[in-house]
Amino acid sequence: MAEATANGLGQHARHAAHDAPATGVVHADVHQEHPIKLYLVVWAWLFILSACSYMVDYFGLQGYLRWSLILIFMILKAGLIVAFFMHMAWERLALTYAIILPPVLVLVFVALMLFEADHTLFTRMSFFGPGP
Repeated sequence: MAEATANGLGQHARHAAHDAPATGVVHADVHQEHPIKLYLVVWAWLFILSACSYMVDYFGLQGYLRWSLILIFMILKAGLIVAFFMHMAWERLALTYAIILPPVLVLVFVALMLFEADHTLFTRMSFFGPGP
């Protein structure tokens, strides 16, 4: 008994080891269920965000405002899908970072390339002048 608590095993694991069949395999009866209400709320938010994305076109917004709103709604919808339907909200933080961090870093590097492209264009225009 002292070994079970020293190894971090709780009461259920200790009793399950004694009740195990002769094969020595212990089956865990632990699984996670989420209420249907949670998924319906997420679905409703996805519907609302999609409607807002549609309204951007319906109201005829143009330019940076239009693309900024569309991208914000898209990222929010993708975040909800990843968090709840792919069950990332209940995963360990290390696994979440392994899934989320690479796309975020790609976006950061793309933003850096955009700033570098503006700097390169400005330098070319300064030294070589406008094109033919």
